[in-house]
Amino acid sequence: MPTFSKRELLYGPLAALGAGALSRVVPAAAAAPRGAAGSLRKGKFDATHASLSTYTTPDWFKDAKFGIWSHWGPQAVPARGDWYARWMYVPGHPHYDHHLKTYGHPSEKGYKDIIPLWKAERWEPEALMARYAKAGAKYFVSMGVHHDNFDLWNSKHNRWNAVVMGPKRDVVGTWQAAAKRHGLRFGVSEHLGASHNWWYPNHGYDQFWPKLGIPYDGANPAYADLYHNNRTEPFIDTKASWYTTDPAYHQMWLKRITDLIDGYQPDLLYSDGGLPFGEVGRSMVAHLYNTSIARTGRLEAVYNCKDAGTGEFFKEGMVQDVERGVLKGINPLPWQTDTSNGDWFYNETETYKTSNQIVTMLADIVSKNGNMLLNVVQRADGSLPPESDSLLTDLAAWMAVNGEAIHGTRPWTVYGEGPTEAVEGMFKEKADYSPRDIRFTIKGKTLYAIALGEPRGTTEIASLRSGSPQARGRVVGVDLLGAGPVRFRQTATALSINVPARLPTRHASVFRIHQA
Repeated sequence: MPTFSKRELLYGPLAALGAGALSRVVPAAAAAPRGAAGSLRKGKFDATHASLSTYTTPDWFKDAKFGIWSHWGPQAVPARGDWYARWMYVPGHPHYDHHLKTYGHPSEKGYKDIIPLWKAERWEPEALMARYAKAGAKYFVSMGVHHDNFDLWNSKHNRWNAVVMGPKRDVVGTWQAAAKRHGLRFGVSEHLGASHNWWYPNHGYDQFWPKLGIPYDGANPAYADLYHNNRTEPFIDTKASWYTTDPAYHQMWLKRITDLIDGYQPDLLYSDGGLPFGEVGRSMVAHLYNTSIARTGRLEAVYNCKDAGTGEFFKEGMVQDVERGVLKGINPLPWQTDTSNGDWFYNETETYKTSNQIVTMLADIVSKNGNMLLNVVQRADGSLPPESDSLLTDLAAWMAVNGEAIHGTRPWTVYGEGPTEAVEGMFKEKADYSPRDIRFTIKGKTLYAIALGEPRGTTEIASLRSGSPQARGRVVGVDLLGAGPVRFRQTATALSINVPARLPTRHASVFRIHQA
């Protein structure tokens, strides 16, 4: 195999071609759907910044703090992790090599041939949802459509959907029914906005023998409604190219996502990126909010997206999402971290986060006015790998004792103290906490101090020393959740708490503090 430039390895052989050269190699595909989306609901909100700026995050989201996500679909089949549908078309990437050896060459066996292999034959949504609720989740989010352009609902506008192929089940609808039965709010995620450019490599070809110049199956016009008619916009990892500029695609996206909203009435909708497509995206958000008001009599819907670089979106009716990361300090507006206990899609070689890492991340996020949306990895057949199974067991045990310090809480005057602070920003979530690292939450007049490391002997909390500007009164009682009252002393240096030799839970310990 010849050597490739870094650009070619990252973006595929098409990155080296101009549009003219490409048109000579790849057959023309059918045009993308055109025309305006279906009827958008009118109401309090419209597609203007001024209108959306009046949005207020509903209390259910501010109280929930913890949600579980099923980031699941056909890309779990190869068991190689995230972005399989893209990298399988990029020679030099391990996913390409795996696909070639396991399924065949992508000119003959492409992603369309992976979809029928996703059977979900061991998927038990009721049993899983019961476990998610017991693990402390207050909302559940189903994948709606990933960058692979495969709808997991009974889609009116896309024949490539889970009801007619693959598992032949309405995955979104089945998850929704289970979530409602177990008292969880329901959300969906859409990754379709970026699909047009993200999937550009499927129109490529090998630049080496024996398949030199033979187009991959994405170039076949018969599958243009799966692989898109994109021959000119390669995905380069910049904000400008994450979303296409093609107005026909914008309208197709709007039609599909409004169908998802209208059919499943989600309490939460997440977009993987900034708000897509300017005014078109804002009209979708307005539709989501107006539909929520019409259905419930009040605004209950949440729209999550990532920061587009200005921060302005989150003053204009949307809840900021930070992928695999946190914000610095207490944010004045509610926000969300989305993360996973392993790879985004099942990866049989992945290293998983420990239960302790998940619990301490959650405490840090909640102390800063955030929520955690956690993907619990599933195999392609719907079952849980051992790491996901043990995580849910551990979370259920921890939440049974300490959940009151998470759910329904708000930030205190400071988020915490101690030597360790998680680095701000996306993809920077790793932090190793010590027993001196404390995170605070408050509910009414009750303050919670969460020790992120395993406390031994005496725990000292400087923020609660006598006369501290943060302490709003004298400490009159301290309980260790799960163990009962513990001895303490409040001095000019710290609140010193005697820690029992045996802790009630394996992970972060929580002190409930009463002040006069």
